[in-house]
Amino acid sequence: MKKKIFIGIGVVLLAFIGFVVYLNVFPASPPKDASISNAGLDVKVKYGAPFKKGRLIFGDEKGKALQPYGKYWRLGANAATEITFSKNVTFGDKAVNAGTYRMYAVPGPTSFQISLNSETGVFLAVREPDYSKDVAKIDVPVTEGPETEQLSLTFANDSTGVKLNVNWDKVQVSVPIKAQ
Repeated sequence: MKKKIFIGIGVVLLAFIGFVVYLNVFPASPPKDASISNAGLDVKVKYGAPFKKGRLIFGDEKGKALQPYGKYWRLGANAATEITFSKNVTFGDKAVNAGTYRMYAVPGPTSFQISLNSETGVFLAVREPDYSKDVAKIDVPVTEGPETEQLSLTFANDSTGVKLNVNWDKVQVSVPIKAQ
């Protein structure tokens, strides 16, 4: 009887280990990062990149959107999205000190509210952040972008600094960032 119990426990343990290995080797939302250097400013972002998979991404709760308008979004999947600045910057129109921040959004049909928060290292980030730790909150307009199956955060140089571009589905938002 004891032998059967140990065999049963071993099978369950082996199945669990196999499942954990599978999730780490083939994550549904793989970890991604993007970085840029411009005029001595280094910016890096780390995020989980989910796929659309035929779902409605942004929209009303009634329409069963994956990310409803007006609701907190960790701006990715898995762990909280984090952005690091090597120098003090202007993020949109807000002054932000050099360092690493949790970045999240509240999407809307015509603009996204993008926020930086001093609470970092948050795994799973499904709970809303401590809003008292927000260091910057900006509104950026939504533009129609190219159809994008997988969430993409990229950087591009522009005439005043860099832009952080967020693309998913047919939505694009761009955040201007420049060294102070």
